[in-house]
Amino acid sequence: LMRDLLPNGMLGVAIAGLLASFMAGMAANISAFNTVFSYDLWQQYVVKDREDSYYLATGRIATVAATVIAIGTAAIASNYDNLMDYLQTLFGFFNAPLFATFILGMFWKRMSATAGWTGLVAGTLAAVVVAVAGQDVLGSLSQGWVNLSGQGASFAAAGAAFVVDIVVSVVVTQFTRPREESELRGLVYSLTPKESLVDAGEGVLSWYQSPTRLAAIGLVLVIALNLIFR
Repeated sequence: LMRDLLPNGMLGVAIAGLLASFMAGMAANISAFNTVFSYDLWQQYVVKDREDSYYLATGRIATVAATVIAIGTAAIASNYDNLMDYLQTLFGFFNAPLFATFILGMFWKRMSATAGWTGLVAGTLAAVVVAVAGQDVLGSLSQGWVNLSGQGASFAAAGAAFVVDIVVSVVVTQFTRPREESELRGLVYSLTPKESLVDAGEGVLSWYQSPTRLAAIGLVLVIALNLIFR
């Protein structure tokens, strides 16, 4: 699209912007990987009560490991016809079940941590199963049992992941103990005081400073661009 519509100078600016956004995204992902691994996993479940220098060194090792993994995923991406097919495959595996877990946890106070984790894993596995059953989604691993390929298969995998995550989370929640409501205030919508959901100063802000108005403008632009370039 950029190649066909942008002149040479603007094309360079657009490519530079894409590269900058990719680099920023990679930096954020590696930083998040570092934090989750060293703080939420290693410190909580593997090696507890050590000095800060130990966890700092662990985080640095995790950063190097994340960089190596990222390079490996670039080699995997080269097997796809285009980058969007690869991204949609990853989104189906991870973003769709994560979104389902997030929505349940934010709006349903009965949701438990065990149910969220179980649903997340089940949703990811469901997406993998759909990808394996499709055509060419995972290269030689895809068996072609279902007549789905490319982004169509990725969307089907995302849908399966979302539905399975919701169902498994709801079922597991019935057999687990929820947290006390006092611990969920500010995290679950129904337990959060309504006055804290509204910015008292939003009514006097200019349109370009209002998150609600900017979100509405962004939504209109997205719909318009999809209608123009459909």
